[in-house]
Amino acid sequence: MVIVKKISAIEVLDSRGNPTIKTKVELCDGSIGEAIVPSGASTGKRERLELRDGGEAFGGKGVLKAIKNVNSMIAEEICGKDAYNQKAIDDAMLALDGTDNYSRIGANAVLGVSMAVARAAANSLNIPLYRYLGGANACTLPVPMFNIINGGAHANNSVDFQEFMIMPFGFSKFSNALRAATEVYQTLKKILNDLGHSTAVGDEGGF
Repeated sequence: MVIVKKISAIEVLDSRGNPTIKTKVELCDGSIGEAIVPSGASTGKRERLELRDGGEAFGGKGVLKAIKNVNSMIAEEICGKDAYNQKAIDDAMLALDGTDNYSRIGANAVLGVSMAVARAAANSLNIPLYRYLGGANACTLPVPMFNIINGGAHANNSVDFQEFMIMPFGFSKFSNALRAATEVYQTLKKILNDLGHSTAVGDEGGF
């Protein structure tokens, strides 16, 4: 058992220049875990709800309300709990929120704490995060997915489909799969250029 000693959060900018939450968790043995919460350009109707500030600052996308929840009610609930029991940590935050979509304290607030606790626990055990989450049998990395053409809410074009993705199967190493995907991406760029099409990139890096 290792106890969660301190939880704190600040506002930072994500890859789109929008505010998001950076959470830091410190354990009683001195281990630290940090996490920056991701956010998509579009949100499905069944996805958990982010808590945004509204108002004029950052076009209403500020996250100071969610940060306040992390630094107050979530910290009060989670500090003192066993960081090695990830399920208990996550269940405690769900119970604290009291809704099925985190509309009260914010899914962004909860996700940052959950990820930071997991990373702190992994650091405490001096093992990689994938090993901590996956256990002794976690020996294979997932096949990476790459978004190479953007449409819909992710791009300012007339393409209806939001994402065209590739998955490089069959490689023995992640680095080889990454190389193959990069070569496909660069080849696609050349083909688009040769055909006189735009190679400007969308919200997620695809053409």
